[in-house]
Amino acid sequence: MSAIPGEIGAGVTFRATVSLPVYPAPEWSVDLILRGPGQIDLASTADGDNHAFHAAAAASKEWAPGHYRYELRASDGVDVVTVETGETRIAPDLAAIDQSHDGRDHVRKVLDAVEAVIENRATIDQQSYQINNRSLQRTPMNELMRLRDRYRAELRQQKRGGKRGGLGPQIKVRFK
Repeated sequence: MSAIPGEIGAGVTFRATVSLPVYPAPEWSVDLILRGPGQIDLASTADGDNHAFHAAAAASKEWAPGHYRYELRASDGVDVVTVETGETRIAPDLAAIDQSHDGRDHVRKVLDAVEAVIENRATIDQQSYQINNRSLQRTPMNELMRLRDRYRAELRQQKRGGKRGGLGPQIKVRFK
């Protein structure tokens, strides 16, 4: 399990403690390197044998929101070793966002758009039409319904934290 959370909030204090028994502090130092919409580098401080990361809210409010790749690198002054890689997301600082900001993610935006088209389609009879040399074809209703179901399932999965089932993968068994 990673010591770096899947989401880090901009504009709030960030703290994480990394325990690396093979690379204990203070003999080893660890750096957190994040690359994405911005460039964030954090050096750890020794906390017993552990490595503690800290960024004050004043520093994190400058972090650009978005998806980042990260590396944890341990160094003893001679050797540098990558001990973990992964992805995280810097969430925007809600206190700094104006009221016109649309905080919905991609899945929610698409689902809302598809449902709006389905809702408006109830008053339209034509699948397609042509006036002079211009024509318009609408997405078939069954395709819209399929898209809606797909994005609803994706949204449910997001709300469950990416888990497909309740406790883990679903295994079907039949006894005779």
